Amino acid sequence: MKPFSYERATDAASAARTLAERPEARIIAGGTNLLDLMKLEIETPGHLVDIQDIGLDRIEPTDEGGLRIGALVSNTELASDDRVRRDYGVLARAIVAGASGQLRNKATTAGNLLQRTRCPYFYDTNMPCNKRRPGSGCAAIGGYSRQLAVVGSSEHCIATYPGDMAIALRVLDAQVETVRADGSARSIPFGDFHRLPGDEPQRDNVLERGEIITAVTLPRPVGGTHIYHKVRDRASYAFALVSVAAVIQPDGTGAVAFGGVAHKPWRVEAAEAALPQGARAVTAQVFADARPTDENRFKIPLAERALAAVIDQARG
Repeated sequence: MKPFSYERATDAASAARTLAERPEARIIAGGTNLLDLMKLEIETPGHLVDIQDIGLDRIEPTDEGGLRIGALVSNTELASDDRVRRDYGVLARAIVAGASGQLRNKATTAGNLLQRTRCPYFYDTNMPCNKRRPGSGCAAIGGYSRQLAVVGSSEHCIATYPGDMAIALRVLDAQVETVRADGSARSIPFGDFHRLPGDEPQRDNVLERGEIITAVTLPRPVGGTHIYHKVRDRASYAFALVSVAAVIQPDGTGAVAFGGVAHKPWRVEAAEAALPQGARAVTAQVFADARPTDENRFKIPLAERALAAVIDQARG
C-alpha cells in the first residue's frame, strides 16, 4: 500500500470540496472495498477523506410516506430496521444475501452502491483492464468470463456490478441523493445512477468529481410479496451468478430486476407487463439484446428459472 495523507471531514459539503480540489483524494467510510483495492494498488489515493463523523447515519420517514436512508447507515442496521423488514422486505433479504456478518457491520449504504466490479482481470494488475487502466484492453473478452456480463456490455468491458442491495433498490424505484462541492444537491433516479460501460468503462456511475452520496430515499410502500432470489456457486459469501429482486402483487403483476448479468442492476420495465404470463415471457424481453460468451451463456436460462422460482413462491 502506498503512503497517503488522511483527514476526518466535519460535514458533507466540506468533504465534497476536498474531493473536488484534490484529484488524488478518495472518500472512505466503512472501507470494505477501498482498502482491498489499496492493498492491491489498484487504487492509490494520495489523500483519504474519512466521512464517518458527518452524521448521515439515520433512517428517517419522508413527508411522502417513504424512508430516507443516510449514506452511512450500515448494511446490518438497514437490514434489521423494522420498517425496512415490514415494508421493503426485498431490500432486507438482498442485504442479508450479500457478504458476511462482519462485513455488513462495517459496510455502508453509499459504499455498497459504489463498490467496484469483481472481474478477476480488474484485480490482476498484470493483466490489461480498461476499467482499471483505460485504453489497456479487456482481457476478459476471449478470457475467463463465466461470472461476467451477458447483456449491456461493450467491446471495452464485460464486467458485472457485484452488489445485491442495489438490485433491490432498483426494483423499489429508489432515488440517490447527493451533494456537490458548491453545496448544491440533486436527486438521481436509481435506474440512472449506475452506467453501462460503453467506451468509458472506468466510470461506474454518474457522480461528478466532488459529488458524494448523502442518502438513498425509498418511495411509499407498494405492498405485494417481496422476494430476493440469489443463485451462486456456494451457499454463502459468494457473488451472484444470477439474482432476482421482485415485488409481486396478488394479481400477478409487479416489478423485477436482475443482478449478476450486467454492468448495473438490470431492469426492463416494458417486460414486466408479461409477468402474469410467466418467466419465459418476461426474460425473452429482458435478454432480447444479450450477447453472452460461450462460458456464460447458461446465465440466460438460469435467469428464467430463477424468475420462475420467484413467481411460484409469490403464488404460495
